[in-house]
Amino acid sequence: MPFAKFLDYLQLEKNYSKHTVLAYKNDLQSFLDYCISTFEGHTLENVNYSQIRSWIVLLVDSGLNNRSINRKVASLKAYYKFLLKTNQITVNPLAKHKALKTAKKIEVPFSKNEMTQVLDEMEFGEDFEGIRDKLMIALFYATGMRRIELVNLKLQDIDFANKTIKVLGKRNKERFIPLMVSIESSIKKYIAVRNDYVNEDTKDSLFLLKSGDKIYESLVYRTINKYFSKASTKLKKSPHILRHTFATHLLNDGADLNSVKELLGHSSLASTQVYTHNSIAELKKQYGEAHPRNRKK
Repeated sequence: MPFAKFLDYLQLEKNYSKHTVLAYKNDLQSFLDYCISTFEGHTLENVNYSQIRSWIVLLVDSGLNNRSINRKVASLKAYYKFLLKTNQITVNPLAKHKALKTAKKIEVPFSKNEMTQVLDEMEFGEDFEGIRDKLMIALFYATGMRRIELVNLKLQDIDFANKTIKVLGKRNKERFIPLMVSIESSIKKYIAVRNDYVNEDTKDSLFLLKSGDKIYESLVYRTINKYFSKASTKLKKSPHILRHTFATHLLNDGADLNSVKELLGHSSLASTQVYTHNSIAELKKQYGEAHPRNRKK
């Protein structure tokens, strides 16, 4: 494979997940196939921008949305940066490329009332799955962790003595999130029933199936969707919306943006700022209600 060393670099040096590396591989292979079929004798290393541009036009004409096209081009851009870094090319053909315009995606978080409905008023049951499912939802809302981070939680990541949860984020970056008293008691309750289902292969994993196997991402998604479908009419009901809800509620109640950034495991404030649109709306509301020159007489 012509870009095998690049994929190794992503996995071994950049610590990208297998899923992410596969996405890069598919994007590069797609462009390579296009080059082979359209430009005789060309490889990824000797194409120019006009040829890449013709591929982008083809993707647009095929009906692919701009966000997906930008992701594919970003894979190419990363590959050419790698070739420059390893002295395999002298000019990056995508150096001056500008991403296609995309509509801003505004994720609508759950309201505090919806969270109360699910966590305080909904019946989960006192069996293994009921206790597990409620804890998963409570943990998402209390920590803002990603779905894969919850799936990969281990028993030893829960530090009851220091009241923290260790989360392994993107690129194997560790962060520690405070453990609330209510969550601590819920975890202990779950562990007490979990121990009846554990097997040798999953003895370290926190969240399990009834079979004793480790939970998986699609099950987590279905679980969140199942319970929130009973409490919310919002179109999207997913673990990511719970992460969004965590950040938005913290910011609405006065949390510092930098603190929320650390809790979410973001590498830059720019990533965290996408969660501020709702807090700004709340700020405007409070400003309008509180400012003496704006209050209705």
